[in-house]
Amino acid sequence: MTETRIVLNNGVDMPAIGLGVYQTPPEATTDAVTEALRVGYRLIDTAAAYLNEREVGIGIRDSGLDRSEIFIETKVWISDYGYDATLHAFDKSAGKLGVDQLDLLILHQALPSRFDLTLDAYRALERLLADGKVRAIGVSNFMPEHLDRLLNETSVVPAVNQIELHPYFQERALQKVNTQHAIVTQAWSPIGGITSYRDAPKSTFDDPALLDIAQQHGKSAAQVMLRWHLQEGRSVIPKSTKPTRIAENFDVFDFELTSEELATIDGLDTEVRGGPEPDAITLEAFGKEIPEAGRTAAANP
Repeated sequence: MTETRIVLNNGVDMPAIGLGVYQTPPEATTDAVTEALRVGYRLIDTAAAYLNEREVGIGIRDSGLDRSEIFIETKVWISDYGYDATLHAFDKSAGKLGVDQLDLLILHQALPSRFDLTLDAYRALERLLADGKVRAIGVSNFMPEHLDRLLNETSVVPAVNQIELHPYFQERALQKVNTQHAIVTQAWSPIGGITSYRDAPKSTFDDPALLDIAQQHGKSAAQVMLRWHLQEGRSVIPKSTKPTRIAENFDVFDFELTSEELATIDGLDTEVRGGPEPDAITLEAFGKEIPEAGRTAAANP
């Protein structure tokens, strides 16, 4: 049976499955986080650019769980890249979340047109890691060429690369690069939710092969996709605000896909990206101000 936790390349222990809160409205975030933690999730993924870090923090505190039981990861937006700006971005995120230490801090995107700022931002993450303010550091949406330059010009290998990854878009070459450097691949949109709202020709939820495998196991297509990720060694952060879906997405540790079923899912790759092209990310097109932390609840011990 697939392990429920993954050991990162610096020895930090991370839950394999977590709740994502991308596009979750702030007013729905707290309840979703609290429900996920009640069900058994112990990893919550958010980002400064989602503008719901404060509500994530409230949900964590409302859960009644000790801070040490919960793995919190968030992401620095490109508008806060640069050494000093990224150090301050940590203060903003930690303040909104109401914590003193983050378990994983990630650069949200590579910034190809200003990779000097990307490098300075990552060096700030290295400083935060050395100072004990974060337990692990990583990147998101970094392609092989971005990783190559980062590894050549910085000291700490990222623990995680969070990328779009689902049966219809599998990034095999990038996964291989991640594996070569002991970087955990963490899938966003792991069940292909992006294929249902980004003008994709078809949705993973309606795929006949996935539905057939799901029927064989008495599970849903979403559970089959999450199980596929876990058996292939990836971390996943499915998102939902519905209690039934939150529970369903976590109920994936009581069945096993066969090698033939894994191969069938591997064969569904269309190589069509749903999210923005990583090289299209620029400050001019995607930059936005990330608010200050302001007044927030005291950090949990």
